[in-house]
Amino acid sequence: MAAVDMTAVLSVLTADDYTIAREVIQRGIALLFFIAFLSTFNQFPALLGERGLVPAPRFIKLTTAEQAPTLFRWKHFRYTDRRLGIVCGIGMLLAVSVVAGIPQAGPAWTTIPVFLLLWWLYFSIVSIGQRFYGFGWESLLLEAGFLVGFLGSHEVAPSLLMILFLRWFVVRVEFGAGMIKMRGDSSWRDLTAMDYHHQTQPMPNPFSRRAHLMPTWWHRGETLGSHVVQLIAPWLLFLPQPIASFAALAIIITQLALVVTGNYAWLNWATILLAFAGISDSFLGWIVGGPWPGWGWAGITGAEAVGSSGATGVLPLWWAILIAVFVVWQCVLNVPALRNLFSPRQLMNASFNRWGLGNAYGAFGSMTESRDEIIIEGTLDPDASMTAGDWRPYVFKGKPGDVLRRPPIVAPYHLRLDWLMWFAALGDYRQSWFYALLEHIGSGDPLVRKLLGPDPFDGQAPALIRVRIFTYRYATGQERRQSREEGQPRPWWVRSDPRTMVEPTDLRPD
Repeated sequence: MAAVDMTAVLSVLTADDYTIAREVIQRGIALLFFIAFLSTFNQFPALLGERGLVPAPRFIKLTTAEQAPTLFRWKHFRYTDRRLGIVCGIGMLLAVSVVAGIPQAGPAWTTIPVFLLLWWLYFSIVSIGQRFYGFGWESLLLEAGFLVGFLGSHEVAPSLLMILFLRWFVVRVEFGAGMIKMRGDSSWRDLTAMDYHHQTQPMPNPFSRRAHLMPTWWHRGETLGSHVVQLIAPWLLFLPQPIASFAALAIIITQLALVVTGNYAWLNWATILLAFAGISDSFLGWIVGGPWPGWGWAGITGAEAVGSSGATGVLPLWWAILIAVFVVWQCVLNVPALRNLFSPRQLMNASFNRWGLGNAYGAFGSMTESRDEIIIEGTLDPDASMTAGDWRPYVFKGKPGDVLRRPPIVAPYHLRLDWLMWFAALGDYRQSWFYALLEHIGSGDPLVRKLLGPDPFDGQAPALIRVRIFTYRYATGQERRQSREEGQPRPWWVRSDPRTMVEPTDLRPD
């Protein structure tokens, strides 16, 4: 009798209708890790390397293992740019293995060490990444990577406890973002936030201008829709199917809208992947033309197995116990985040323990209503003045500068320097990284030049540099038509109100 009861319990804990969700989540998160390691490989040496703007070795010396845990503190693996490259290479290989499904083909536990190693390698980088890695999507990816290995390999069906916990993760991300908006800025409460957002967001893409120029009623609907999806839909994930799947689909659609209208690194994609925890195989089968409800993904493929992954039967007892212990531990770590969600002093993108598990998330708690852009310019003429001389701008790969250039599509790749330049225009220029950037540009640093667009001086160090700040707005349709009628290039931006931040200065080494 006891054996029968245990079998019944294990059957309840088996989420065999979520095998497709597991595939999407594990492979998708691994792909984001690949992009994160690639971004680090390309940018970390110039920003934080041995000769970077804010060198990581110096940061490691000034902090403790308690403050910044990292494998680069190990005496046999002290930080060098070469060792960073090795870590990134290993991380990318591990990520590719998951995308290819290699760990998933092994025993139930094989996905756990692979994802934990991905987590630890990238955590070691983020811990010393300082301001350049201080974004919510870094901790979101890390926490997701720590968790999704426990969905198991194809040898076992997904655990219901893990599926439910990932849905709770979505609640922390989405509901937390919704509440931080409602508490943080009146423009979200009076539904005017989207009047500004597409124009003032950190890094617009080619569709951002069109989104901004939509009528007022459209922006009101955007703002209201954001509130409905972020404040209500996440809780519907805990209701029976198909309600949970429809709620997940609503979250995915709104995140895709953000993907289309802006560059937010992998923030939206990670949220989309986690939301798949609410979508059952049966729901996917119904979407592609099968009857509803009544049958799962195995019925579509004609397989005799429980799901497309080949997992059969209920969860093994040892695996069910392991997952239960893990989920209980995670629930304990999530208590501060739960309190934070309902606190009038809610924190945004905060961590409550040194390992970055059970975090608080959120974005755009305050809305910027105008856009300023910092323009760094140089000249080869040592006698140039603020008002005279052949001044040429340094072009960034992603951030607005040239008013004729259409914003690029960058995400899910992350241009870290470009993002921080948006914050610099809001006041972050007072931080050491910005002054170091000016010094490295002034000295003709080749590493920094690789992070920028075409060099206006073909590798030469400028004799002088200056920094100005302008107010930017999108060009209207009428302004673009007028430029075309006059035979001029059609502008993407209109800039005005130039102000001086840094007078012409010689920053070349003596």
